[in-house]
Amino acid sequence: MTSRSRPPFGAARMTLGVCASALITACASTAPAEKAPATPPAQAAAPTPPPAPAAAPKPVYGSFGIDTPGMDTAVAPGDDFYRYVNGKWQDTTEIPADRPAYGMFSRLADGAAQQTRDLLEAAAKSDAAPGSEERKLGDFFASFMDEAGIEAKGITPLQPELQRISAIANRKELSTLLGTTLRADVDALNTGQTTTERLFGLWVAEDLNDPSRYAAYLLQGGLLLPDRDFYLKDTPRFKEVREKYQRHIAVQLKNAGIADADTKARAILALEKKIAQAHWSAQDTQDVAKVNNPWKQADFAKKAPGLDWAAWFAAAGLAQQGEFIVWQPSALTGISRLVGSEPLQTWKDYLAFHAIVRGTPVLPKAFVDAGFEFSGKTLSGAQQLRERWKRGVDLTNHAMGEAVGKRYVEKHFPPQAKAEADVMVRNILAALGRHIDALEWMSPETKARAKEKLGTVQVGIGHPDTWRDYAALEVIRGDAFGNAERAERFDYQRNLAKLGKPVDRKEWFMTPQEVNALNSPQQNSIIFPAAILQAPFFDPNADPAVNYGGIGSVIGHEIIHSFDDVGAQFDAKGKLANWWTAKDLERFKAAGKALAAQYDTYRPLPDMTVNGELTLGENIADVAGVSISHDAYMMSLGGQPAAVKDGFSGEQRFFLGFAQVWRNKFREPLLRRLLMTDGHSPGPYRTATVRNLDAWYQAFDVKPGQGLYLTPEQRVKVW
Repeated sequence: MTSRSRPPFGAARMTLGVCASALITACASTAPAEKAPATPPAQAAAPTPPPAPAAAPKPVYGSFGIDTPGMDTAVAPGDDFYRYVNGKWQDTTEIPADRPAYGMFSRLADGAAQQTRDLLEAAAKSDAAPGSEERKLGDFFASFMDEAGIEAKGITPLQPELQRISAIANRKELSTLLGTTLRADVDALNTGQTTTERLFGLWVAEDLNDPSRYAAYLLQGGLLLPDRDFYLKDTPRFKEVREKYQRHIAVQLKNAGIADADTKARAILALEKKIAQAHWSAQDTQDVAKVNNPWKQADFAKKAPGLDWAAWFAAAGLAQQGEFIVWQPSALTGISRLVGSEPLQTWKDYLAFHAIVRGTPVLPKAFVDAGFEFSGKTLSGAQQLRERWKRGVDLTNHAMGEAVGKRYVEKHFPPQAKAEADVMVRNILAALGRHIDALEWMSPETKARAKEKLGTVQVGIGHPDTWRDYAALEVIRGDAFGNAERAERFDYQRNLAKLGKPVDRKEWFMTPQEVNALNSPQQNSIIFPAAILQAPFFDPNADPAVNYGGIGSVIGHEIIHSFDDVGAQFDAKGKLANWWTAKDLERFKAAGKALAAQYDTYRPLPDMTVNGELTLGENIADVAGVSISHDAYMMSLGGQPAAVKDGFSGEQRFFLGFAQVWRNKFREPLLRRLLMTDGHSPGPYRTATVRNLDAWYQAFDVKPGQGLYLTPEQRVKVW
């Protein structure tokens, strides 16, 4: 499901999927094509409205955990299940003015943010000992909230970096400075964060070829627009975005007092376009069959000339690292060539602008407002800047997330929630085991390997067993810019320190206060942070059917990621290795191809469809995850019928619980962007995966001729 954090649900490949502050949406109603799998009717993408209320209305949950007033029972479940469960909520809910999207994930995220704010404000007011974790948290948050102090300093905190850039006199010095900017700000398989505005991104994780050791991965970077297509496509929409981006570059350069800003903005955009031409597509980037490219350090100068690699590695602190895995070799080669060929002054202007962008959150208001005007309004459609305390919570979470999480868990995560979630996980794992045993198309040999892998799945619920140590992080009250910069360097050094050390198989890649979930294919682990274990996903006091439909389907989704189109390429130890017979793999891929074709028919916008290949892993995880959670729920009944509640059977309540968590509304700019770059399908189409489950047809008496009806032969069965 992947946000997955920076912001949530970026293009999170293996996470639950709430990109850019809550992803998943609703789209324009389309009639099904005759004699083809029907496209489920969906809601139009929300147009850009005037500022909406600051807070969206909360659902009113009934006696069994479903917001029945939010349903539209005038719609037949078999025609549009998303609308049936969520229609009135969809009609009456306004996207808050400071958000590009709103749904169940963002509603819980708002609550977690307020709870975190309370913790941080208390820390800021406390008289904690200097150097203590509590003091650092309070000082970090208070420094960001001191807007007057930030205004008074102006661009003084940024000047040392701008001066270093200005002093660059040759290609070696350029390569050195580029090396100093490297950070561990990407994660291709856990959170799915595959983009960075720095020239390259470092990811330190288990070696694809030997998961008993860490590898240093290098990923493409250097762009500030969301994807290469924003630079390369010549449709009117993309041209308009590029024109606004060029103006934005000029505005920020002028804010920093840099001369000839308009001319430099044109050159910077032209350079980024050349970088984009070298970039891999989002679809190729998530193809693990293409990304396993080990290089020796000595190979870089020969394979990727242009950059002075010796200077770059030394400046990045990687001079002693002999081996790397290059995720997108042709991109790295192309970008390196540009370092050697493009005018030195253009690179200096590019670096100055990127330094401004990185510093914007902790620079004066003029920078923040300009950043929001482009990134918030143009790229995402938000109508107003988020309140300062919300941005402060985000920045503190990014800097000291587990220190915040430790306090969040102590105050807001009851032991009962962890115990009950653990039981559900075990039941759903057992259900998948039974599914594997019952697969008619899979050979005994492949079944044995699948069961072996299932038996090694690690489960993390609520919080990590061991908390991160922030003793080496220096936080100075009143130095918001320096605190943010030092936090980035601290995390980078923490990752560098892993190299050559034993692998920590219990490391978490999300914080407890995140509303998300995650699968790590190299650890073969699944993680469910504390903040997602709340209604409507999970309520210890709610109807088990709704819990299994909500958090149970999330659990099933994350388990299935170990067996989706990517996860199925990793063995029980987390090694990239084939464990399938040729015939079984062919059948598995055929099912995936059929599911991709089904999703290709869905059209969220008049001129854009879902990309079935890009979203395949998430769609496999959805359809199989719901299936195994449903079976686990039925097993939990012990052969006894579930009680009817408010006129709904147990199985109906299960499916209502599933559909309810995918309530979402999007502003069109964000929806358009996500359809291009994100691995998750919009919410109505995630809900529509029920059309592949026989149990859903029986539960709601779905008949031929209804909009979502598929013949038994058309229903895609995966696992």
